[in-house]
Amino acid sequence: MILHTNTTWFTIPQEKVLELLNTSLQYGLTHEEAQKRIQEFGKNVVIQKKAVHPFILFLQQFNQPLVYMLLGAVVITAFLKEWSDSIVIFGVVLVNAIIGYVQESKALQAIASLAKSMVSTANVIRNGEPQLLPAEELTLGDIVVLRAGDRVPADLRLIQVRELQVDESAFTGESIPVQKQTAPLPAQTVLAERTNMAYSSTLVTYGAATGTVVAIGNQTEVGKINQLIASADILATPLTKKITKFSTTLLYVILGLSLVTFAVGILRGYAFIDMFMAVVALAVGAIPEGLPAALTITLAIGVAKLAKKNAIIRKLPAVETLGSTSVICSDKTGTLTENQMTVEKIFADEQFFEVTGVGYEPKGEITSNKKMIHLKENLALHECLLCGLLCNEAKLVTEDGVWKIEGDPTEGAMLTLAEKAELSKTQMQSLYPRIDTIPFESEYQYMATLHQQADGSKIIYLKGSVESILARCQQRLDNKGDIKNFDTQLYHQKANAMANNGLRVLAFAMKKVHQNQESINHEDVAKDLIFLGMQGMIDPPRPETYEAVATCQKAGITVKMITGDHALTALAIAQKIGIVTPSADKEAVLTGKEISQLSDKELENKVKYINVFARVAPSDKLRIVKALQANDAVISMTGDGVNDAPSLRQANIGIAMGITGTDVAKETADMILTDDNFATIKTAVEEGRGVYDNLIKFITWTLPTNLGEGFVIMAAIILGVALPILPIQILWINMTTAILLGLMLAFEPKEKKIMQRKPRKPNEPILSKQLIVKIVVVGIFLCVSSFWLYHHALQDGVNEDTARTLAVNIFVFGEMFYLFNCRSLKDSVFKVGFFSNRFLLLGVILMIFLQLAFTYLPIMNQIFHSAPISLVHWGHIIGASFLIFIIVEIEKMLEIDRKVK
Repeated sequence: MILHTNTTWFTIPQEKVLELLNTSLQYGLTHEEAQKRIQEFGKNVVIQKKAVHPFILFLQQFNQPLVYMLLGAVVITAFLKEWSDSIVIFGVVLVNAIIGYVQESKALQAIASLAKSMVSTANVIRNGEPQLLPAEELTLGDIVVLRAGDRVPADLRLIQVRELQVDESAFTGESIPVQKQTAPLPAQTVLAERTNMAYSSTLVTYGAATGTVVAIGNQTEVGKINQLIASADILATPLTKKITKFSTTLLYVILGLSLVTFAVGILRGYAFIDMFMAVVALAVGAIPEGLPAALTITLAIGVAKLAKKNAIIRKLPAVETLGSTSVICSDKTGTLTENQMTVEKIFADEQFFEVTGVGYEPKGEITSNKKMIHLKENLALHECLLCGLLCNEAKLVTEDGVWKIEGDPTEGAMLTLAEKAELSKTQMQSLYPRIDTIPFESEYQYMATLHQQADGSKIIYLKGSVESILARCQQRLDNKGDIKNFDTQLYHQKANAMANNGLRVLAFAMKKVHQNQESINHEDVAKDLIFLGMQGMIDPPRPETYEAVATCQKAGITVKMITGDHALTALAIAQKIGIVTPSADKEAVLTGKEISQLSDKELENKVKYINVFARVAPSDKLRIVKALQANDAVISMTGDGVNDAPSLRQANIGIAMGITGTDVAKETADMILTDDNFATIKTAVEEGRGVYDNLIKFITWTLPTNLGEGFVIMAAIILGVALPILPIQILWINMTTAILLGLMLAFEPKEKKIMQRKPRKPNEPILSKQLIVKIVVVGIFLCVSSFWLYHHALQDGVNEDTARTLAVNIFVFGEMFYLFNCRSLKDSVFKVGFFSNRFLLLGVILMIFLQLAFTYLPIMNQIFHSAPISLVHWGHIIGASFLIFIIVEIEKMLEIDRKVK
């Protein structure tokens, strides 16, 4: 027996397959042989990668430079016996670690979900008897019997088939069930076209078959996907990369300033302990304690907004990643399209008719040259629709106001078309009761039904492939009901034209028979049929997709379609919704077969300009995503099937479908669309850009305070004077303003024209040179103002606590006025709208009351070494703070003028 895991079983005749596996179709394996093989090859289960221990995963959340600084602040404040501050800062660190742990542990559930997708039981022949066995006990060479409704328990080479159709949409992306057969196939046949194979976890929708197990567990195609998921990189988001780099730089700057300040102090003769306390104050002042909280809360607010817009975020940083997206790789079926087959064109009586309305809801009309057509005016059209209605096994039903199909989607499209023309299936079935049926068989490519008419005569209706039907017809029906000779070549040409537009074309015919006939066979429909017409159907684009694709393209985001469907169908949809130009030809599509022949470097060059990928396998999708990322693209990848899981994990942000998506896809993804709608991705990208804007606004707002506080401490040491602000006062400033002022920027509405910007480059620094200059200028101004007011007050004879209260209030109110500047980093606050962020106004009011309490309440004076100040002092504070506001607004005006010029 030869059992190689890389054997291409689909290329081998079924008799040879049974010989190689040393099994028998009638008897299967013996129990003894089966147990022997299970011992040798293992059980039919997906083996999961050993998970990281939960405690180690939790500790990994602290491995960030900013967290190091905060933990340092915890130690420092505890050393100062400022227990409340120490607890607050540690609380921030702990909450962030818990959130990160929960997110990452959820992401690692994908492979567990994949294992669950393996079916629990299988109908197997062993020792010559049919048995129901647990699927995990299947082994190579087992004979498995499949029936409609079964999930395939392992990878099978089909030996006998009776009208078998398998839904492989969750596996290959094919939008309609695949017709199976048993003949061997060429070695280069791509996965989606291996029609003599049935793959683990796919669903049998029609017919029956017998096959032999050729792969189990991790060796199945779904098991290989499990390995691809495990091998795909978990990429850091652009935000986490930038925050890490920014935090590292900030850490080095703070350590450098602290060492320089300590050295200067020692050289000036200060005591070691005094200098240590001064450096502690400097470090506490320079650390932006509120940044992790602001980051988490801003992202969380973005998550809440998106949840209301049908997008569920599973990992917080994914919100911002959306805003960085430069390429969206979208599945076709159900995302860009309705996932509801719809008849769009009819060819009858040698003319085309258009059909309006999409989906299974029977709303729409039949038109010709934009004029509505009534069936009474065209008998050929009437009979074409009636044939599609009666020669049909599907059902059109409504559930909670939603129209659905029970049965084959193409047959469902014919029912909807007939209903649009006011042909009721129930009424027509009573007028034309069915007497006999020839079921669809792949050998013949048609289905036929025999009906009795009201006058007692009998009629056969036939539907099937264009080639099969035209070969049986010599005449056609015209619009008056007359029988005419016709040119079959013309109909072949029209059918090809419809197919080239991505339509799936079916042909319809009829034949009147003797009224005594009670049954039909293939000989009855072999010739002398009357051709009625053709119906062309497609899974149409969602109406909102057109605008969504156009909006993404205006925003500099490239939309690429990656589908398991046929190249012509994919191209037709891509042309309609604007992914490619209407004049694009087959060269605009790259197929899975072509991808397999390209090296990684060749593929990296191809993906730059190819926007449609068809008939792709799971490994192809993963290669496409990696190739795009090699070109520095930030990828948002959509998917719903098991086959999408590796590429969803590899992408910068994986987006799963909430309605049609498998558990595997949902567990792997960063975001889930509850409406399976591409337009929701556009909304999410827009929201992501708004979230990133607000984070930059917060950072731009908070850093001048930290910089100013650090400068104050350094200046005091260099000049040999007392500290204008104490460490406990610095913590008061940083924590209260971050919560009541800075966090209110998270509620800032999205700026206009946000979707007309180009995507941010992945290597772009978190702060531009212009923003750095602004931060330094404001930081220096806060430092100078507080230092000047502190010493001016001392010269006027006030005590040190009062002078320090002035210095603290300069920072608080300076931040407050600067907060309004930061509502937009480019436009004037007056252009933004003063009252458009009511949360910010509420935060300002609360901060004023809190600062008044800090200044005047005795208990606060005692805790924070503050003291009451006079109205004159308030005048100085408000004047200096307002000056900051004016300077920044003037700088914005000058920047706008420079850009205009």
